[in-house]
Amino acid sequence: MPRRVLTRTVGVVAALAVALAVAPLAGTAQAYSATSGTLSFSGDAGEPISGGQSYAYTAGAVQMFDVQGSTDGNSLTVAVDAEQGTLWRLNVAAPDGQKLTEGTTYTGAKQWPDARPEDPELAFSGTDNGTEKWCNTTSGSFTIEHIAVGPHGYVSELDATFEQYCNGSTVPLRGAVHAVMPEPPAELAMGMTTDPAGTVDVPEGRITVGGTVTCNKPASVSLAGQVFQIQKKGTPGASYQTTVACTPGAPVPWSVTLTSQEPGTAFQPGTATIRSRARADDRDYPVTVDTGQQEAQVTLSRG
Repeated sequence: MPRRVLTRTVGVVAALAVALAVAPLAGTAQAYSATSGTLSFSGDAGEPISGGQSYAYTAGAVQMFDVQGSTDGNSLTVAVDAEQGTLWRLNVAAPDGQKLTEGTTYTGAKQWPDARPEDPELAFSGTDNGTEKWCNTTSGSFTIEHIAVGPHGYVSELDATFEQYCNGSTVPLRGAVHAVMPEPPAELAMGMTTDPAGTVDVPEGRITVGGTVTCNKPASVSLAGQVFQIQKKGTPGASYQTTVACTPGAPVPWSVTLTSQEPGTAFQPGTATIRSRARADDRDYPVTVDTGQQEAQVTLSRG
């Protein structure tokens, strides 16, 4: 998700408090609870978000403490849900086309939609015991003291500080976040095979073909393809789509039963060609694994 859209989404969610659990955002890894972490912030009297108070939250003592990074490394979101009616969201982003870089202080940060492409972005908001705490405009700065990133933008470690001025206030909110996330999950690896033998019912011409799918973690695998058979008097053919619940450990079989979709034709015993393709969404990362189209010959025998 483009960082400005991401900022807007986080701001709206925090302001309206529509959910206690954060849903995986497009372009980010799935939410996980931090192994360890703290979020703290405070402000002097007159600061709109803190109300002049100090707050501190610790991973393990709250319902959720999560850090999500965008796949391009440009932005990240810290989400803390303390209890019913209390949640906080911090979103920071480097200027467009840049990655968040360790040891860098980003000044002149603004909130969407005021931030320009060359500006870094900062937005901290939430609800406190059911009371909305958010800003129409923000300005400030943040420092990425340390960041470790895994596959597809998965943030495994983060140390950062931030300073935000809300709605033109001259009183700053200052905060810090430290988080260690679980080890990055394995990326989805998936394979597909086609059985070299199938069956055909004569004279109906109904065929059954199939194969197996494999995966290194659970996945819903969508298969699609075509089967055709070149004959002297025509070329029977059919398309198919099916879904397989793949689980790791052993190949999972798949099969489809088809009749020719070409008028006046029917499959017969002999050789047919099958073109198949498998796809599955990685449940941990915002990516789709695709085997690409595979072509194989299938010998159809009388069923």
